[in-house]
Amino acid sequence: MISDDLQSIFDSDDSGLLDAPEKTVKLTSSARLERSFLEIVSFYREHGRTPRSDTREIAERKLGARLDGILANDEKIAALAHLDEFGLLVVPEPPQSIDELLGSDDLDLLDDTSGLLDTSDLPSRAPRSEPDAIAQRVKSADFAAFEPLFKQKHAELAAGVSKLIDFPGEKYVKEGAFFVLSGVMAFVAEVREPAEDGSAKERLRCIFENGTESSMYRRSLATRLYEARRKNEGSYAVINAELDGILDDDQHTGYIYVLKSLSDDPQISSIEDLYKIGFTTGSVEKRIEHAADQPTYLMAPVEVVATYRTYNMKTSVLEHLLHRVFSDVKLSIEQVGKDRRVYVPSEWYVAPLDAIDEAISMIGSGDIVNYEYSAERRRLERR
Repeated sequence: MISDDLQSIFDSDDSGLLDAPEKTVKLTSSARLERSFLEIVSFYREHGRTPRSDTREIAERKLGARLDGILANDEKIAALAHLDEFGLLVVPEPPQSIDELLGSDDLDLLDDTSGLLDTSDLPSRAPRSEPDAIAQRVKSADFAAFEPLFKQKHAELAAGVSKLIDFPGEKYVKEGAFFVLSGVMAFVAEVREPAEDGSAKERLRCIFENGTESSMYRRSLATRLYEARRKNEGSYAVINAELDGILDDDQHTGYIYVLKSLSDDPQISSIEDLYKIGFTTGSVEKRIEHAADQPTYLMAPVEVVATYRTYNMKTSVLEHLLHRVFSDVKLSIEQVGKDRRVYVPSEWYVAPLDAIDEAISMIGSGDIVNYEYSAERRRLERR
């Protein structure tokens, strides 16, 4: 029973100072999801575009990453559909035919980068596993202005004034540079600024000596050059013969190598797309000379699948980047060596060569830090 004095105190509490605080209602997971999506909607309402997950603005980057996560989850898309006033969650209808797919390729995701097709005579497009590494080519309307440049460069090569070297990396894809891609010379006529559509990728105007041109991405050209070199299809940079490298001040620091095991051990030979990704400052052949006796090479002979000359790179940084990207598909086995000790081999990863090629091509530009490897989709994806 409350005394009269206490009751009078409660009765006089006009400001509610003595009221018991209400318990905070705990948000459900559904409510938290809706609240997080409404922040994305507010961003779109204010800026007229979706937030980017690759920007340096931390607040926008968080929203962009959040939207990427939502779009990758059908259940979240369904749960948020009633709040999607700007169509941020709308997934486009799939094309009904190949022609429709190619005709609606506004982002040039289906472009071809081989540089060998003249679409006026051969309109077919060669399929590739790397969506944004494919570039659409058309006949160059002003090729006559570029043809003398190709003739001059061929004359310089014949006279020894210019020479071919292994493609050294994406950062050397610059305006005015010449390359040889699968036996066809290409000239980088222009490097365009990134589009204002949220994409950070730079497009090129790349002229081929067969009279065609492409607006492929810079990274796409680098990937194709790396890929063609690995397949021994003819992939080079064209430089002044007086230079030791692509530039006078560049320092050759070693090689990235990709190895395939020739082991007859069933637990090794049964794994598809198993490769060792390593780095050496010396000769690759010397490095693997005694592979059959070393646990790091699975105690078996190896085959050199690809080598890449590197410039201006620290070994520790290079290895860290590559191994981080493919960390989720690192081989995890134990082997007993000739000394009866148990070893856990390192630097072996289960990933297709195309993905490894692309990862290496992005090292020079620094883009690699924004990507991770999806074991499920078997490709690199933006983080």
